[in-house]
Amino acid sequence: MNKHLEELIELSKIDKAIDAFEPRIQEARAKLAEVEEQESAVEREILQLEEDIKDAELKKAKNDLHIQELIDKLEANKKKGAEAKTEKEIKALQLEEEIAKEQLDFANEEIERLENLIETRKAEIETKKAELEAIMEKSALLKEEIEKELAEIEKEKQELFKKKQELVSKMSQKILAFYDKIRRWAKNTAVVPVRKQACMGCFMKINDKTYAEVIKGEEITNCPHCGRILYLETEKEEANAE
Repeated sequence: MNKHLEELIELSKIDKAIDAFEPRIQEARAKLAEVEEQESAVEREILQLEEDIKDAELKKAKNDLHIQELIDKLEANKKKGAEAKTEKEIKALQLEEEIAKEQLDFANEEIERLENLIETRKAEIETKKAELEAIMEKSALLKEEIEKELAEIEKEKQELFKKKQELVSKMSQKILAFYDKIRRWAKNTAVVPVRKQACMGCFMKINDKTYAEVIKGEEITNCPHCGRILYLETEKEEANAE
């Protein structure tokens, strides 16, 4: 096989291996991001529960103040009742007293409801804090695993980059430029095998003359349909592909 073609095949495989790291990196980071989002979601829920408690406590304080105002009003009405001289004044005071008592009952019921709400929210916060702690423990373990995984990936990448650099330094710059030109649009299918007389880049059947040139492997041969660089797979490569 042509030396330049052998180098292009090897370079293509290295580039493909390097590019294959990115999905692994993204997957690892996505796992961590998912756990971090769970953590943030629970933190947001806790903050909302705390806001609910603050709001309920504020409403409770307003009702406490309103109750005191109603009590003061009832006390004042008692004094006014003792001093009332006409039936009309007495009835007006009685009506005010009834309304004040109704408002007092409502305010007390509202305070009871708010107190129950506060207790419920406090219990929910404790549950969420326990949930958050569990998620944070999981996140810490996962982060450690992912950091190890990313470090291993980086090590493998550097080894491949070194291998690529060594190969590129020996290659013809003209051949390398030709390969890079095709790779800009073909990505990791710049150099592809031929199977059953078809280009494995565009999957079009190549003519007998081109196929014969690929079999010989004496020159760099391009697919007449898509322009990719073609080569004939070894039996081992073909068996692995199948």
